[in-house]
Amino acid sequence: MNKRQVIILWVIAIALGAAVAAVKHSQNKTIVSATQRSRSQTLFESFPASDAATIEIQGASGTVSLAKKDGKWVVVDRNNYPANSTYVNDFLRTLADLKITLGMQAGPSFAPRFGMDESATKAEDRGLTATFKDASGKEIAKVSLGKSIDSSSEPSPMGNSSVGRYVRNHADESGFYAVSEMFPSVSAEAKRWLADGFISPEKVKSIAVTQPGKTDIAWKLVREGEDAEFKLEGGTATEVPDTTATAPLKSIFSYARFEDVVPPDKVADRIVADQKRTVTIDTFEGFVYTINISPTKPAAAPATPPAAGEEPAATDNFLMTVDVTAELPKERKKEDGEKPEDAKTKDTAFADRLKSLTEKIAKEKAFTGVTFEIGKSSVEALLKDRTAIITKATPPPAAGTQNSPMQKFPGGMIAPPPTSATTAPIEAVTPPISVPAADDDGEVNEKDEDDNQ
Repeated sequence: MNKRQVIILWVIAIALGAAVAAVKHSQNKTIVSATQRSRSQTLFESFPASDAATIEIQGASGTVSLAKKDGKWVVVDRNNYPANSTYVNDFLRTLADLKITLGMQAGPSFAPRFGMDESATKAEDRGLTATFKDASGKEIAKVSLGKSIDSSSEPSPMGNSSVGRYVRNHADESGFYAVSEMFPSVSAEAKRWLADGFISPEKVKSIAVTQPGKTDIAWKLVREGEDAEFKLEGGTATEVPDTTATAPLKSIFSYARFEDVVPPDKVADRIVADQKRTVTIDTFEGFVYTINISPTKPAAAPATPPAAGEEPAATDNFLMTVDVTAELPKERKKEDGEKPEDAKTKDTAFADRLKSLTEKIAKEKAFTGVTFEIGKSSVEALLKDRTAIITKATPPPAAGTQNSPMQKFPGGMIAPPPTSATTAPIEAVTPPISVPAADDDGEVNEKDEDDNQ
């Protein structure tokens, strides 16, 4: 083989190598370019979570707007009521870290197939669209959340479980993506984003409730100590509080949660003002809660409107406002004969409790001026009338009947009372009976028998 042939072979080998490399590069480019992002990559190359100043979430049920004011998130649609910061921050953090499990090359027109049809009226077809803007109002990100992804396409007796959701980054028109996140707390309903803190009266001392639509007190319960039972103030000797009705009042609102916040401009359309009750709760630690509770009309128009002159029917929910005040002690009352080591321990406990109560009053004062919509179960114990919280005491027996109880038997029969020890016994006397004499053969003499008769 001469030098020329060797050079030719080298040229051929280089050309073949270049051709193979070009084919591999073309194949890799095709795979990568199917969608801009691929498996295990994040949905956003860099999600601008820290720049987000507003979030608007649209769905089939409506739209909710969240905004950051003074460093805290609020629900704009609820008169800037505080938002659940955990839900908002989790949403932002999840989008920033969201990893793709599968990419599907498809243009924006395929959105309805993935449950992201913005013209649909059903939640499962519409999905949710979240738009993020910075402080200047510039859109910085937009993402849609579509249908849930089931674990199996075949029906199962146990039911299919969702393992993820289809999503779309609107800045990426190369396709749609499957992710393992379900976004359970993301909703287009404003009430779902509200911070859930609420009042919680502790160590209740007294509760007074007015009559519906009046300022007159319907009933007032008081107790002497934290471990004592309630007594009915001004009650008669036979009006004894029913502990099954009054016991829940010791911890009223401890586990209560409101359902929604009604904007000020909507209150007049929702409230049944002539049925308002005012509740005053005093605690042993100096807190005073003044609460107004009124039935509420439905937020939406009923299917069958009321007749002319009639008010819409009230719902099972109630509207509630609250005002909280407190007079907290500045120092602990010393006990006679306290040892220095005991005083130090008690002073420390008092200081810790005072700090906790100071934080509590600051938190609960923030609820002043807000109209809450609350479920009936949370206020039902306060809506009972006077007769429902007492049990009639059994009157003492009439004079002379203490030792003469009547005994009833099934069927309505009544047994006479047993006689007392001082009652003379009743004797039953049987008249004597004579027996005829018998003859020697054992027969009764007929004459004697006739005489006896």
